[in-house]
Amino acid sequence: MNESTHSIGTPETPEAAATAETAEMAGSADPAGLAATAPGGIADGVRRSLDPKVIPLQRTIGGIVTGCVSLPLAAAVAVLWVVAGPPPGVVAGLVGVWSAITVGLGWWLYRWPVLHHRYASYAVHPDGIEIRKGVIWRQAISVARSRVQHTDVSQGPLERKYGLGTLGIYTAGTDHAKVSLDGLEHDTALRIRDHLLPPAGDDAV
Repeated sequence: MNESTHSIGTPETPEAAATAETAEMAGSADPAGLAATAPGGIADGVRRSLDPKVIPLQRTIGGIVTGCVSLPLAAAVAVLWVVAGPPPGVVAGLVGVWSAITVGLGWWLYRWPVLHHRYASYAVHPDGIEIRKGVIWRQAISVARSRVQHTDVSQGPLERKYGLGTLGIYTAGTDHAKVSLDGLEHDTALRIRDHLLPPAGDDAV
C-alpha cells in the first residue's frame, strides 16, 4: 500500500517507537488516548489510536447513507412495477440489483470504520503533532507548532452523542492549509488544541 509523507514547517522530533495498528475494536494499549491525562501532559510523543467510539459513530453514519441510497431505489422499482408493469423476470432482476446494492453498500460501510480506526493514529510532541491515516493510500502529516495559525474543535450532532470531536489545525503558507483529525475524545481534542496554539505574545510565522 502506498504511503505519502507531508511535513508542515520545522521537522518534528522522531516519532515514538510504537506503531499504532490497533485491534478491530479496542486492541490498543491506549485506545482512547487515556495516557493524555498521565503526568507529563498531552505532548509526550506517545503514538495513540483514535477513540474506539469512532467505529460505532461511523457505522451509524454508514447506516444513514445506506438507507438514503436504498430507499429511493426501492421506490423507483416499485413505481416502475406499478406504472409500466414489466415482465416478472425484469422485476426480479431489478429487485436483485437493488438487493445487491443495498447489501454490498451496507456491508462495506459497516466494515470500513474498523479499517479506518486501525490505520489512523497521532502523536503530540512539544513542538507539534504528527498524524497518520489512510487505508489504501496512507499519509503521514507533520504539523510544526510554530506554523499553526489557529485551531478549532467541532462537534456534529452524532459526535456529541458519542462524546467525540474533530480537531482542525490551520497553517499559513503551506500546501496543507488545514489538517483535520476526527475520532478524538472531545476533552482530548480540546487539550491538543490548547497545546498547539502559539504561546501568548508569540505570533505564528
